[in-house]
Amino acid sequence: MRIAAVDDDPAQLDLVRAVVASMGHDCHLFSDGQSLLRMLPRETFDLFIVDWELPDISGPAVIRSIRNMAVAPMPILMMTNRSDERDIIEGLNCGADDYMVKSARVGELRARLMALLRRGGHSLPPKEHQWGPYRFLAQDRRVWIDGEEVPALPTKEFDLALILFRNLGRLLSRGHLIEAVWGIDADISSRSLDVYMSHVRSKLRLRAESGYRLVSIYNHGYRLEDMSLAPAKATV
Repeated sequence: MRIAAVDDDPAQLDLVRAVVASMGHDCHLFSDGQSLLRMLPRETFDLFIVDWELPDISGPAVIRSIRNMAVAPMPILMMTNRSDERDIIEGLNCGADDYMVKSARVGELRARLMALLRRGGHSLPPKEHQWGPYRFLAQDRRVWIDGEEVPALPTKEFDLALILFRNLGRLLSRGHLIEAVWGIDADISSRSLDVYMSHVRSKLRLRAESGYRLVSIYNHGYRLEDMSLAPAKATV
């Protein structure tokens, strides 16, 4: 998963990054609210951790902006020194899914993040899953379409396909896809990703006539669409 944390305390950010890394997720750190908000039009995240006291705008203002800008309702944890009941109420009312008073309780932070990821539909995927005619066997990296097995996909193509189906209908940035498959420090160009995605689209027949369509969003990323959920065209 890809997690964004905004806090003006470097020590707190280091703690969050260590906890997130220990959970096997990628963490992107921001020292002020505007830096994070400037990224949202072109990048996507699975969860946000937001401090209240930021040097430019308040944490509640950041959360409201995330809610207004994000296409999908991603989980948000507000983590702050404020412990007054009125602050907790305001933090939750502004759009946070959970509220945690800052402390050194690493176990609590890990547990809250795991709960939010589960609530957001990001728990560990089952070994086998099916979307319409597509059946994935994750452990063996095998795919079937209408009961017919697709010739073996290279590992990266399989991983990209599974991520797309698990995020069906959600726009994923190129950076998000690259980190999810190759890792946070991977040296993979957008052009190389486009080649991989072209292979996935072709091999899995991800076009409108199959019921699932892979679309490229210029200057942003990719979205896998379930055509059965598309608005019906008006007839005369």
